[in-house]
Amino acid sequence: MTEGEPPLGLRERKKRETRAKLVKIAIRLAAERGLENVTVDDIAAEAGVSARTFFNYFPAKEDVILHADPDPIGQTRRIAAALLAAPAGLSPVRAVAHAMRPYIDEVDDDRDQWLARITIIERDPALMVRMFATHKESERILVDAVAERTGLDASGDFYPMLLFKVVGGAMQAATQRWHELGGSVRLAELFDAAIETIAAGLPVPVGTAVLEGKT
Repeated sequence: MTEGEPPLGLRERKKRETRAKLVKIAIRLAAERGLENVTVDDIAAEAGVSARTFFNYFPAKEDVILHADPDPIGQTRRIAAALLAAPAGLSPVRAVAHAMRPYIDEVDDDRDQWLARITIIERDPALMVRMFATHKESERILVDAVAERTGLDASGDFYPMLLFKVVGGAMQAATQRWHELGGSVRLAELFDAAIETIAAGLPVPVGTAVLEGKT
């Protein structure tokens, strides 16, 4: 739950706890055995629930790995709303980064689980394909928000899609580097550094990469 959202009722808290338990167990089993060697029954049994209960939360075992948020489209809409509400003085690229930052902080706060999740996805080409296929609606929502923020046409102007892809690429690069470093620095630091570099026009870096712990 992010800042500004109403507190959850008891029933909703229990549902989220059950979902989080299923996710934790699925990621551990998939990391140990490979997702292809884990069944829904395996996950449900360790969680102490039925397979039917599992399917109340996820349509398939792959979704446990791919969808960290119980409402990914709702999360995307919140990012879009935060983008539109970002301070007027922020450039478009910084406004998008500002809107994404709370969710990047959540990844840092749950570092070990996210590192394991990324490892599982990277080992399974089918998961990679499925992950990118599920991002289409989120992409449309955010491109529309960029267009509204900049007063452009999402379908007719190139800039909203380009900006979305640039910031999304920065996020992917930061996440990949974060994973390579084993989470030894915060993802937010790497993402902020990427955004600063983009905002500065992608100059060739001089000196050492302090964020990576080098001297």
